[in-house]
Amino acid sequence: MLSRTARSLIRTPAITTASRACAIHTEGHKFEFATPHQPHNCDGPDNFTHATKEQLFEYLELMVRMRRMETTFDNEYKARNIRGFCHLYDGQEAVGSGMEAALTKEDSWITSYRCHAVMLARGGSVKSIAAELFGLSAGVVNGKGGSMHMYNKEQNFYGGQGIVGAQVPCGVGLAFANKYEAGGQPPYNVAISAYGDGAANQGQIWEVANMAALWKLPHIFVIENNQYGMGTSVERHSSNNEYFTMGNKIPGIRSDGMDVLAVRTAMEYAREHCASGKGPIFLEYNTYRYHGHSMSDPGITYRDRDEVANTRSSRDPIENLKKMILTAGFGTEEEMKAIEKRIRKEVAAEVKEAKKSPIPEIKDMYADIILDDEGNRTYPPFIRGVESTKNIINGNLSTA
Repeated sequence: MLSRTARSLIRTPAITTASRACAIHTEGHKFEFATPHQPHNCDGPDNFTHATKEQLFEYLELMVRMRRMETTFDNEYKARNIRGFCHLYDGQEAVGSGMEAALTKEDSWITSYRCHAVMLARGGSVKSIAAELFGLSAGVVNGKGGSMHMYNKEQNFYGGQGIVGAQVPCGVGLAFANKYEAGGQPPYNVAISAYGDGAANQGQIWEVANMAALWKLPHIFVIENNQYGMGTSVERHSSNNEYFTMGNKIPGIRSDGMDVLAVRTAMEYAREHCASGKGPIFLEYNTYRYHGHSMSDPGITYRDRDEVANTRSSRDPIENLKKMILTAGFGTEEEMKAIEKRIRKEVAAEVKEAKKSPIPEIKDMYADIILDDEGNRTYPPFIRGVESTKNIINGNLSTA
């Protein structure tokens, strides 16, 4: 039996009809997908959807903010204002935005270290994310997590994870918790674990996929296939690069990760599958990262500049969304340029404001490790050799 404290950390609100995101879209303009979904052991979703003007502009705002934020972090890293590891998401914006459009905030989401944009989609601000990368106290987790460890329990975002593939067992645990909290009776809130093609053959993923299938957990395995595991192409590092089939008997879908509406539609289908008690599902999004694997990777030693340029010119997710807006007659190029100009100013202002945040106090390094029964932060009396709570609070660390 879980302790009261443990249950309070994993509990999510009961699902309600009003909060369900898996609606069939029948209003607005009809959009057919240029790249059809590929199903495995299931019928799969429709190869079209409807979307309203308000929805498309909402997605555009989020995706442009993601892109501008990551571009700014690129510059801040090169100016040495951001240190350590840093993995950017530009090129993959349709995946994070489309998934969020299909989920509710009661659904649980955990992802890999490429997590800035996902944190933004889940409710973080540019200021809080920037402050976290700068290591300042206004950060998402008070400057203690950095680029790879964002977290927001209120929005059921359980973080970016630094160890390749290690988030997936945690995500399956979240799915177990969601089923447990619902008393084992659907509909369930779902949990998604997002990981890249480079993590797809991790043994721990195979193990928990087996558990999820046996226990029919409401879990979605999301492979963000950006074509390169660090610097190695999918053809060279995986004997089976049809990742949506890797669940064997578990159903799967491959979808165009550069089309926000295709992403949304596939996630709606996957969510409904899991929420209704049918067990887990694999969901692969074919996407592309414009930057290297991390800031230490120039990204052009294992792929040529033409490949990146061609993808930018022909498949860019933001430009694709703009074309949808124009095709449907929902807006003009001038309107969209105005949005980009405004967001550029807003991102710059938030990053500037983030830099005003103070450095965390030494005592805060030891907070948020153990919470009391009311969920308040505590300063444990003994942590790996540190024996005095008074000394921790005063910033004078003594060792045992």
